[in-house]
Amino acid sequence: MVIRVAVAREEGYFGVPVRALLETNPDMQFVATLPFGNELPRLAAETWPRVIVIDTDRMVSQVLPVATEVHSASPTCAMLLLCDPAKRGMLPPRHRTGALNFLLKNASATLLADSVRRLALGERVVSPMLQAASLNTERDLTTRELEVLGLAAEGDSVKEIAGRLYLSGGTVRNYLSAIIAKTGARNRLDAIRIARKDGWLR
Repeated sequence: MVIRVAVAREEGYFGVPVRALLETNPDMQFVATLPFGNELPRLAAETWPRVIVIDTDRMVSQVLPVATEVHSASPTCAMLLLCDPAKRGMLPPRHRTGALNFLLKNASATLLADSVRRLALGERVVSPMLQAASLNTERDLTTRELEVLGLAAEGDSVKEIAGRLYLSGGTVRNYLSAIIAKTGARNRLDAIRIARKDGWLR
């Protein structure tokens, strides 16, 4: 089976040379470099990669909502986020992260290819180093709370967040209340400020 692989990154961002590392493998076909952002779910559905390697400098809380939408549009597409453990905001959440998987940015070509193969087989990939580092973080926000927080920081209203994450407005408000309580914030804006200070948001 040939594994269709795409890379998602922001325009002008040059990170890991994923294409060069993977296209020498005969069992992999590089299909596209896709812009990371709100259009990624549509583009993924059009190009139907089996695995998307996300190479960005965005925080995990900002990647999670987009990953959720990609998974809804393309349920068979696995996503692998390349992370820098020196940045706390790029560590995986302590709780299960659904369709998003995590690997070190400086992973070897062999490990990257092996991770893509595992994802294509339906396995999950989380670098042990990233998992261990995430256990040392101060805030115990769940994956869904990080998704909601990331969209709130972008200025989305409760209604917009609910629509993007397929939740009710009441559920979104409950998540925001939990975030405020866990961060010790006074309100939503204060929670965003604290999350940015802690390195979970840009």
